[in-house]
Amino acid sequence: MSEFDELKYLTGFGNEHASADPRVPDALPVGQNSPQKCAHGLYAEQLSGTAFTAPRSQNQRSWLYRIRPSVIHRPFEAIKENGQNWTNNFSSIPPNPNQYRWNPFPLPTKEGVTFVDNLYTVCGGGDVISRTGLAIHQFSCNASMEHTAMYNSDGDFLIVPQQGSLEITTEFGRLLVNPQEIIVIPQGIRFSVGVRGPSRGYILEVYGTHFQLPDLGPIGANGLANPRDFETPEAWFEDLDVEYNIINKYQGSWFQAKQGHSPFDVVGWHGNYCPYKYDLRKFMVINTVSFDHCDPSIFTVLTAPSVKHGTAIADFVIFPPRWGCADNTFRPPYYHRNCMSEYMGLITGCYEAKEGGFKPGGGSLHSMMTPHGPDFNCFEMASNVDLKPQRVAEGTMSFMFESSLNMAITNWAITQNVDKDYYKDWQPLKKHFTLPK
Repeated sequence: MSEFDELKYLTGFGNEHASADPRVPDALPVGQNSPQKCAHGLYAEQLSGTAFTAPRSQNQRSWLYRIRPSVIHRPFEAIKENGQNWTNNFSSIPPNPNQYRWNPFPLPTKEGVTFVDNLYTVCGGGDVISRTGLAIHQFSCNASMEHTAMYNSDGDFLIVPQQGSLEITTEFGRLLVNPQEIIVIPQGIRFSVGVRGPSRGYILEVYGTHFQLPDLGPIGANGLANPRDFETPEAWFEDLDVEYNIINKYQGSWFQAKQGHSPFDVVGWHGNYCPYKYDLRKFMVINTVSFDHCDPSIFTVLTAPSVKHGTAIADFVIFPPRWGCADNTFRPPYYHRNCMSEYMGLITGCYEAKEGGFKPGGGSLHSMMTPHGPDFNCFEMASNVDLKPQRVAEGTMSFMFESSLNMAITNWAITQNVDKDYYKDWQPLKKHFTLPK
């Protein structure tokens, strides 16, 4: 049993939280943010996730009360060996409109591989410097980050563990993130990833925007991912005078700096800009009870909006277990061409529309306007099955990263781990057309 198994959390999405480590319960100032002298000799430091002048309803910032300010570190230096399979630069990648499916991404073959050592970019779009875009990555590791922390100056990380629990320490406190849970670590927040064994998963990175709950419209006040089910860490600190390696992803490149103390020395904090996790099994599914197949937007957990209303830089969508009961309806996802790009991943189980080659830990990409849909076996079965109420995706959790941006597939992803027979899933589809008599 680890201390991480006994953690308690603050609840609510986007809330104004306030938390102090129980060892120093009076760490937070009363009635102000930056007193002349903070209690216990702490330093006050603000972390801003939006412009100071952003509207109140969108403004995100937190105040941290820490043993030392984060400015104490030696100069950053470029890490040349890191990032050979990582990129945020998609401008020079040749276009490729094909359907792609990847086999489960391999776990490390050597010991001592940490989260930050083994990050691979699959695809992405937009531009990290002008701050409009996203990237989709994979990670696999088998060792915890020791006296090492990282932060992303470019954007937010939404991390989806597929295998292995992650013990994540942040400046705001600690979180245990299991498979079928996700964690969002907003831009600039320092964190370290511990593991309990071989682990892998998916990362959705967005820049120039933050994740928020989707509007519910005519659904009403309740449903989908309920705000109270999101969990934020309680304050926790360590006072360690040891050399720490601080890794920074900046403009898509990697840098590191040394400092003589732990960055996880925040004794208390308050605000609404903080990491949070969510259990996907708590999602309240909305679905048809009459006919036809609803658009996948009804399964949106979080959205990262663009400047165009109703259009997202990225949506995080899941397909959890649910009931199917539509009358006179082809129940699996329909054949489709989309002005959005769709990356699918599988956490556990067997995805309903492709029960063969799509396996947990793998992925697929259907680029903008590239056709996709059920394979031959799924179509034939669903076209002839007796339409009784049935459980769909029982024991399964799959997800989609959907984006309004066109995706460029990295050279690494085009050549590594690819299922080259993916296109054959649709080749057996038959002509059923008959002329009326």
